[in-house]
Amino acid sequence: MDGFSVTITEAVCLGASLAFSGICYYLYRKSRTTADKLDDAPHFTIDGKLKDILKATPGACLQYAVIEGAVQPVGEPLRSHFQKEIVGVLQKFMLREHRLVWNSLSGSWIDREQVMHQSVNSVPFVLVGSDETAVRVLCPLQASGVHMEITHEKFHQVNYSLGDIVGQYFSGEKLKGQLETEEMLKVGATLTGVGELILDTDDTLNLRPPSNSAQYFLSITDSDALRHDLEDMAVWWKALTVASALAGAAVLLWVGRRYYNHLKVQREWEQLRREHERRRAEARREPAAAADSEALQDVGENHIENACVICLCQPRDCILLDCGHVCCCHSCYQALPRRLCPICRQNISRVVPLFHV
Repeated sequence: MDGFSVTITEAVCLGASLAFSGICYYLYRKSRTTADKLDDAPHFTIDGKLKDILKATPGACLQYAVIEGAVQPVGEPLRSHFQKEIVGVLQKFMLREHRLVWNSLSGSWIDREQVMHQSVNSVPFVLVGSDETAVRVLCPLQASGVHMEITHEKFHQVNYSLGDIVGQYFSGEKLKGQLETEEMLKVGATLTGVGELILDTDDTLNLRPPSNSAQYFLSITDSDALRHDLEDMAVWWKALTVASALAGAAVLLWVGRRYYNHLKVQREWEQLRREHERRRAEARREPAAAADSEALQDVGENHIENACVICLCQPRDCILLDCGHVCCCHSCYQALPRRLCPICRQNISRVVPLFHV
């Protein structure tokens, strides 16, 4: 691509589009694969027959299975810090600070959130079926899905003094307040678990993260709702992948259009050059009129007066358009580093030959 180059903006847009498309496609395939695995996973009821099924399974292990049961602690449960009557097996406390930051570009205040404190507590727990058969849940903090409910949420708003308001004006930041939330997986809640189901050597049933790299889920919704959420997420990632790919294709089309125009201009310049050389050759073949020595001297003086402003040794034999200047020979015109008139610096759209009669 002689004389043609991709701009930095085009390269950045194209690279960002390709990278974003790749990330979105990866996340789409991950969501789609997880939804398909969840759809194909067998569903089991927590009862006495579950141990018999696992004993008949090679390795006493089901790599991906769906179970559902009521949450019961193994030992003493956790108690809410704010509502003492609520007990659970998982507890998450978070304190977040909210600030308003002035954005000079948009001319408005933007909410900014920062986590000031976070703590997670857990106790061993099991999922209990209808006949008191229990499945112990291992590594619950590694599980995905919504498995905790908000048990407390309170926003502590800040009161401003006059000095605070003046300081906010100069600093461009104002503190809104602090939001404290507590989430818990309550005792007695119905929980859906998706993972590797095993029968341990001590004859206990355990649910743990899958060893085949599949996603581990604990959710207070049923498996159908969980699968629908995954499918919706896959649709969104697919839409973002297509949109990003279309943006990249638009950038490629734009670059291709510029390259096509570049080639078109190059072909036009080449046609003008050939036409100019053809007309010069025809002019040389025309019979020269006889002239006396005085006429030759006049012609010589005329040639000196009409010499190319660049090389000063060849006659001016081309007209630069659109400005119309006659200032150089065709050889010097071809050697110009940029297609700009040497006199007025305007762009040269085309060149026509000039003949002296």
